[in-house]
This record gives sequence, structure tokens and C-alpha cells, in this order.
Amino acid sequence: MDLRALVVCPDRDSSGLSELILSEMGMSAQHTSSISRGLECLANQHFDAIVLDYRADEASEEFLACLRRSTKNRDSLLIAVVDSEFNARLVFVLGASFVLYRPLSSDRTRISLRAARSLMRRERRRAPRTPVGSVASVAYPGTPEMNTVLADLSEGGTAIHTSNRIPTTCKVYFEFALPGQPKLIRLAGEVAWQDANGRTGIRFLDVPQASRRLMQSWLEQNSARSANDIVAQKSSGESPAPSRREKRPTSKSAALISAAGNRRGERRLACKLGAEVYSVGTGIPNRCTLADISEGGCYVEMPSPLSGQAGVEILLRTNDTKFRIRGEVLTTHPGFGMGVRFLLRDSAEREEILRLLGVLSHGSSINE
Repeated sequence: MDLRALVVCPDRDSSGLSELILSEMGMSAQHTSSISRGLECLANQHFDAIVLDYRADEASEEFLACLRRSTKNRDSLLIAVVDSEFNARLVFVLGASFVLYRPLSSDRTRISLRAARSLMRRERRRAPRTPVGSVASVAYPGTPEMNTVLADLSEGGTAIHTSNRIPTTCKVYFEFALPGQPKLIRLAGEVAWQDANGRTGIRFLDVPQASRRLMQSWLEQNSARSANDIVAQKSSGESPAPSRREKRPTSKSAALISAAGNRRGERRLACKLGAEVYSVGTGIPNRCTLADISEGGCYVEMPSPLSGQAGVEILLRTNDTKFRIRGEVLTTHPGFGMGVRFLLRDSAEREEILRLLGVLSHGSSINE
């Protein structure tokens, strides 16, 4: 079990249900019934998620204050358990990502914890990603070798674009050279995520020491250079010129690198959801399909995407309600679709997105 949760809850029924569902999802749960013991756990151990029975009292406030100061756990996902009449907006302000209401319902708790699980460490990038654009040879059992473009790179993984969907149950073997390095890097990895547009995230598994040193050296040099280039570009207002030694990517490769390299830190869930998209201020619906979605945005498949940077509204019909959310267009790909960033107006809209992610991660259908 690679993910760990701390359950701080005096109620035996609530803590037992939380531990059971976390265990079903492959997470190790440590339970304590007291705030004082929970504070000791925060000081000595790291947890990917913390389930706190929040009582709006001095002990709960002390726990949250210590959590914010904790070097080990300040980035942990906080799930608050509150009374049904409690104003959830207050705990969202205090840093909670999810809220569960007493008495806990097994169905609602399972959906919320599944959504929380999808946002935890397994899909969060612990190291910064540096754009690459190198061509790599990729192989996995049952298929011949193929070439792909490494969109970005960190010590822990990479993002690529492939026309063939890579199975999630096998090792993937890579061989590539980084720009400016003559030596080949060879390593093995596994699929961490995939979306409907062919983008695939790879988590590195077996990395020989020689290959790891080459990557570390290149990342140290190019992370610093990328930061300096951005500062210079902002101050001058000009785009940096391409290196003479590097081949300028084709428009297709550039689009793929841009789409994958600018990928958000949240986990993207592949989906096929029928929806309608409107330009803000108009009532003209455009039929579309949401191809992947995260807490921060989605990719909208449509033949004629709306103009760049335009405000849009997306209407999605679920089994029990209509869900409308505003966003802005970040990228457009004529003939394919556009990337949209959500503009969440309040905690209620955010909770709806998280609930939707929970349903999708569970594999359930939401369309009528």
C-alpha cells in the first residue's frame, strides 16, 4: 500500500466506515480517537490524506493550525467530517478539499473518498517537469518498437503521446537521448494515467544509475535555463529563439508537446461525456464531447472550437441534475477541440466537480 491516511475521529461508526473504504481502495489507514494523539502522528509521520472529525472547537482549530505548519503534512489532502447543518464553506476556507456529513452514508462516503484518492500522491507530481521534445524508442510486450515524443521529463516520469493505447498492466521500456547529450538513457516504467487524446503519463520504475545520473545532470542544467529564459522573455517581451543545434519541431509535434507539457498537476480522468458549450452571453448551444476532465479543467472535442481566450459555459446533464460551469479557453486545435480551464465561483461548484470526478473514477455512467 503506497498511500497512507490518518483518521482522527472519536466516533467508532464513522472511523470504522472510513477505514473500511480506504482499505478497499488500497490505502493504509491509521486511526486515532484523540486530537492529541493525532498531533503526535503529524509530527512524526507523513500521510497522503487526513480525515478529521471537525467539531469547530479549540482542539480542532489547534489540529488545523499544526497541520498548516507541518513540514511533513501541510500538503496532505484534508477531508473534514462535519454535522449536517454545518456551513461547509467554513472548512473549505480552512483548507479542506472534501466534506463528509454526519451520520456518514456509505455510498456518499465511498464516492467522496474515491474522488479524494484520485487527487492524491499517486498522480501528483513531486518534481517539476521540464519540456523536452526528444524522440524516444518505446517497447512493451506484444508489439514492435515505436517512436514517440517525450513532451516533458522529471526524475520520476515523463509524458508522451502515442497513437496506440499502452496497456496499463505491463512494463514499458524506453531508450532515448536528451538534447545535448550523446549517451543513451535506458529505463523501464509503467502507465500512470492516460486520456482520450492519446496522451500518456509514465512513472519510472527501473532506472540504472548511469541513466539516472544523465537525467539528473540534464534536469539541473535545463530547469535553471528554462527559468532564466522565462524571466528574460517577460522582461523583454520577446519569445526566445530556438537553439541552432535543436531541430525546430513540426507544427503537429509542437501541438502535442504543448498539450502534454502544460498538463496540470491534477489527475485527468479519461471520459466520453456528451455536453453543450456556449460562448458567454449567447444562447447558441454547440454540441460537444468532454474527452477528459480534472478539478481544474477539461478538454472539449468539437470540430470548430471557439476562439482562443473566450469565456464559455459548459452544460452537462447528469442522472439527477443539470450542471453548468463557466470557463475560459486556453488552447484551440481546429478540427479537434479546445482545452478549457474552469472558473469556479464558489465551493458548491467545486464540490460538484469533485463529486463528478468520484463518479468517473468509480467507472459509473452519469449521462441520461
